[in-house]
This record gives sequence, structure tokens and C-alpha cells, in this order.
Amino acid sequence: MVYYFTSNVVSPSAFIYVGKDKFENEELIKFGWEEDVWFHVDNLSSAHIYLRLRDGETWDNIRDELVQDCAQLTKANSIEGNKKDNITVIYTTWSNLKKDGSMAVGQVSFKDNKKVKRVHVAQRENSIVNRLNKTKVEKFPNLREERENRQKELRRRDRAAQQARQKEEARVAKERKELAWQKDHAYDDLFTDDAVAGSSNQDRNPEDFDDFM
Repeated sequence: MVYYFTSNVVSPSAFIYVGKDKFENEELIKFGWEEDVWFHVDNLSSAHIYLRLRDGETWDNIRDELVQDCAQLTKANSIEGNKKDNITVIYTTWSNLKKDGSMAVGQVSFKDNKKVKRVHVAQRENSIVNRLNKTKVEKFPNLREERENRQKELRRRDRAAQQARQKEEARVAKERKELAWQKDHAYDDLFTDDAVAGSSNQDRNPEDFDDFM
């Protein structure tokens, strides 16, 4: 089971989700998306909270209000952390999570510790937690299938973008070729028989000449 929450401190609303237990967390670690940002209470046991970024967003520019929502939800889903004040919540990208066979179920580490951010949570903010809990929805998703479908969609987008680039490159190349041809043949008309005859005085009517006398 996965719990889904909606944060309306940003527009459009943000999508947050969390596993029911450590076994569900294991599945979320395995089938996360590149767009996911992972939250956890530092040095304490807690649920794994995920924020799914929208297209164009990065984990470096998440609005502070949304970070606070995720941090409060993380604190609220930590048995020990929920009872304490002045805790630290850490967060990083899903792609920075590291999992190997020696780790316990639901346990992770990081590929790069420099890519882990920290946010101080002074105390539980019931107004935030209650607002988020009102949006809570329980589902039983097929996480593997959802990830596979996402990967297919990303590959489709990549192909479409590549085709668009190739089309634009072909258009630019054709335009440059036409401009080069026009430059190379800019004076061709000056040397046609009609152009030469028109510039010659040989066949002109004498009345066409100016009388300077």
C-alpha cells in the first residue's frame, strides 16, 4: 500500500507519496522515478517520503513552503522524530540513493553525500500535517508497471525531440544552401543576351540619345 498526499502551497499542486512500511519502502526505492526527491529524518527511523517534481523543476529550486510541507510530513511519520523538537530532515534525489545487498530492508545510503540537503524542523506544525492528512489517499499501485510506462513515455519524448531537431537542422541546412546559391549567382542576369543588348547603344534609336548641341 502507498499513501498519496497533495500539497497546495504551490500551483499546480505537488504530489507526495510514502510507503506503508519498510517493505513498501523497499519497492519505492527500487522503482522510483528520476523526478523523485527523497526525504527522511536524519539519524532516526522514519518513513521514506517522496516528492515528485513536475517537468522543468529541479530539486535545487523547490519552494521553501513545499520543502516545509515534506519535512513536516516526514517528521509526523517518524515515531521517535514526531515526539522531538529541533530535528533535522535530510533530502536528496532518488537517483542519489544507493542500495546494496548488505543493507537491511528499507535501508539506503547515498552515492554522493555532497548532494544531500538538510532542513531544520523546530517543532511539529499541526496545521501543516492536518492539511496534508486531509488529502491522504491509499492505493495499491503496480510500481514496476508505472515505472516501465514512465520510461516508455520518456523514450517517446526523446524520439520526438530528436526528430524535431533533425527536421530543424535540415531546414536550416536547406536555407543556408539556398542563400549560398543566391550569393554565387547574384550577377548571372547581368550577362544574359537581353541584359547586354539593353545596355548597348548599338541598336538604339538615334532619337533616344540626348542632344547636347
